Amino acid sequence: MANASDLIAEYRSTGTLAALPLGHFIDGAFCRPSHNRTLESFDPGRGEAFARFTAGTADDVDQAVQSARKAFDTVWRDMAPVERARILQRASHLILENLDLLAVTESLDSGKPLQEALGDVRGAARTFEYYAGACDKLQGDSFPLGPNYIGYTIHEPVGVTAHIIPWNFPISTAARGIAPALAAGCAVLAKPAEQTPFTALLLARLLSDAGLPDGVCNVVTGTGPDAGAPLTTHPGVNHITFTGSVQTGRAVMKSAAEEITRVVLELGGKSPVVVLGDCDREQALAGVLGAIFENAGQICSAGSRLVIEKSIHDDFVEELCRRTKALKTGHGLDRPDVGPVNSAEHLAKIAGFVDRARGRGADILTGGSVTQDPATGKGWFFEPTIIDKVAAHDELAQEEIFGPVLTVQVADDADHALALANDCRYGLVAGIYTSDFARAHQLAREIDAGQIFINEYFAGGIEVPFGGNKKSGFGREKGLEGLKSYCKTKSIAARIA
Repeated sequence: MANASDLIAEYRSTGTLAALPLGHFIDGAFCRPSHNRTLESFDPGRGEAFARFTAGTADDVDQAVQSARKAFDTVWRDMAPVERARILQRASHLILENLDLLAVTESLDSGKPLQEALGDVRGAARTFEYYAGACDKLQGDSFPLGPNYIGYTIHEPVGVTAHIIPWNFPISTAARGIAPALAAGCAVLAKPAEQTPFTALLLARLLSDAGLPDGVCNVVTGTGPDAGAPLTTHPGVNHITFTGSVQTGRAVMKSAAEEITRVVLELGGKSPVVVLGDCDREQALAGVLGAIFENAGQICSAGSRLVIEKSIHDDFVEELCRRTKALKTGHGLDRPDVGPVNSAEHLAKIAGFVDRARGRGADILTGGSVTQDPATGKGWFFEPTIIDKVAAHDELAQEEIFGPVLTVQVADDADHALALANDCRYGLVAGIYTSDFARAHQLAREIDAGQIFINEYFAGGIEVPFGGNKKSGFGREKGLEGLKSYCKTKSIAARIA
């Protein structure tokens, strides 16, 4: 396998990678559609195209759904769970064997620092390992009906599942949907974001190499309107897992309603990090910094609101600004602290939020401007930014910016911090930093969010269910709860005497 150094050298000398696939992955092989149209994929760190990929259509989606349906009906649904487990376990090993290729590709396609991409790929391998262990443990229940009856439940796969994957965590999000769906016995069709198509394609090939039967995992690339929309309306799809914006999620839900298709929606957040006066300051500073600036803030669960108790505000924020100013930006392959944002359009959106805030007289403590890679003068970068003392009604505190911009809200005490944390239409995650164990768990109970981190932001892993409340969506991914999303429960009651 090519190592990261060789792949980076190849990219810098040729402007691309020879290992990148072209075509959809349907029925166990890469295939190019008859129209043969392609789109460009851009390296955000340079702001330049580095590869092309196939532009899918409704016809391609239909072909992939038909392939998945056939594989589900004839091979995968009835395969012994232990055999499914062995395939997923082999896939986990193959992902690690191809760690450098997947990570360098992910870094180029999304812009994220290489060290973060390496972590994402390792996490994808762990996801397949975790769900490999769950394949043969999907047990039903029995219920007491008296001596003359027997009653029990069984879990059946829902059928063909569609996975619409976002651009901020392409391989992570693909794995956390595809792995449990396969473990449950479903056949899948994935549509990666048009900004980041390649690791989903590479993952499908590795699954095939691991022994996954043809047609069980298919990937169609293309735009949302041309490939994503036909997928959400296809009558052959039994379930849709979507990660993205509220606006697009609403459209997906409406489309799914036409066929009464099941959905899981993860629609982003505006997550608070509550820092109380009795916190471990060093622990909280490191946590807040990572919560907002990892992946340049392009994380659904980013800690984009610092809700800090007034008694420690001044010193804490001063030190936070000092550390923020010391962060190094640069191309993802150079392993910077903060990489670029994913596209020119998204960069303009982030800048718009900050420019409007500046016009309202916002207190921008550091950052606040578009910038470039200091080594090349290229790319789509926004300075790591902290904006202080933001009112609860301000759009900075209410809207998902999805960039390296931290909004600071000042709380009088813990009760006020709770009120500020809940004063938002989103409810994905929240962080709490305090040395008072009882208070931490009281806040965890009362904050309206799907997941709570205490004294370590992003704590946990694939074992921990993930999903939102309010406008952050519904349904859960990860953990055994995520496995249940791809099952339907059948109850059986029989008279035996």
